[in-house]
Amino acid sequence: MKYHQGKLSLTEHEDMYYVSFGNGPRNLVVIPGLGDGFATVYKKGFILSNYYKKFSNEFKVYVMSRKNQLVEGYTTREMASDYKKAMDVLNIDKTSVYGVSQGGMIAQYLAIDYPESIEKLVLAITTSKPNETLENVISSWIGMAKAESFGDLVEDTMEKTYTHKKFRKYRFIMPLLRMMVKPKSSERFLIQANACLSHNAYDDLNKIECETLIIGGDTDHVAGKNSSEDMAGVIGNNILKIYEGQGHGAYEEIKTFNDEVISFLIN
Repeated sequence: MKYHQGKLSLTEHEDMYYVSFGNGPRNLVVIPGLGDGFATVYKKGFILSNYYKKFSNEFKVYVMSRKNQLVEGYTTREMASDYKKAMDVLNIDKTSVYGVSQGGMIAQYLAIDYPESIEKLVLAITTSKPNETLENVISSWIGMAKAESFGDLVEDTMEKTYTHKKFRKYRFIMPLLRMMVKPKSSERFLIQANACLSHNAYDDLNKIECETLIIGGDTDHVAGKNSSEDMAGVIGNNILKIYEGQGHGAYEEIKTFNDEVISFLIN
């Protein structure tokens, strides 16, 4: 599939990597999760365009990283503001937004602060406020990152994300996976991880005007149990989908996950 990957200038001193593909008549902005803290979408055009291939007939798809110049204390609300700047640079007046995990946190603020720009919203495997599960997991990952124990961080992330059945399949290549994530610095990850801990959009969710699809797993060991249900109780116009026996990796483990998202977005 043809794709474009490039860098957007948000301001004179700030920029952001993105990948775009698809020929559909509508726009779709995809916001990835905390994994962006270790690896942006730079040079991932082939992987991303194939992973989201099903969207390409209906949408012009933009998968965007956080900006490259992160500062300590950077919040999910400020991230949303930067995504809006990116949309303006790309002349995207109206778009649907698909946010996964931390991407879903950012997407909440996009819909809250810029309702005129958001057509439909997908909040996948995410939460709107702090909870004990999220705080314990993210704090643990922060500790590993500070200690530069990246192999332990990779393994623990996968164990917390996937079901036992899927995680077991990675066991034989785990030594290789533990070696693959060696960022030059843990700073980018730490800033984004702390933004997860400080995220709290719950009291503003009633300001979301667009139709919203909320998707969760009933055994999410990262975002926490009932996080999806909590959001559905406040957002006015929403559809709630909970996958039984699934956790934080449902978007990868459920084969029909993206079909569910597409069906919602085009109908």
